Amino acid sequence: MIKTYVRWVDAISEKVGAVAMALIVVMIGVLLLDAVTRNVIRMPLHWCIEFAQFTLAAYYFMGGPVTLKNENHVRMDLIYSHLSSRGRHWVDLVTMVCLMFYLMVLLIGSISSLNYAIATNETRFSIWNPSMIPIKALMVACLVLMVLQTVSLAFKHVYALKGEPIT
Repeated sequence: MIKTYVRWVDAISEKVGAVAMALIVVMIGVLLLDAVTRNVIRMPLHWCIEFAQFTLAAYYFMGGPVTLKNENHVRMDLIYSHLSSRGRHWVDLVTMVCLMFYLMVLLIGSISSLNYAIATNETRFSIWNPSMIPIKALMVACLVLMVLQTVSLAFKHVYALKGEPIT
């Protein structure tokens, strides 16, 4: 059952990460559109910069779970690189406890922020005036996926310590 959980969470993280990669192309297209309409046709589109900001935020949120899955996050290798494989797994497990605390604090705050956005129909104060609900809902969903991915990684490290790596 644990192996199935790990495979499912890893697969979801990969798919979400693939969508995040596509968002970069969308963001480049929108910024290019903004540059052309503002500088060539002299007709600025007020929504382009804000849309690019929302797209970049979505990229960060959606890239988090796959970054955890692939262990591409920043790590201080001064001591870590000199540890045995077993020692690395233990350090990673301890780090995941800290990460889980951090993610839970973020998740609680983001749920509160989403509830506020829904209750007040929050919009960004600008000419475009977009709703904040979609980006805040995405933030909550991605934080939930990061929590699930952290649990998945913890399972992988525990099984590796047992000598039964999950692939």
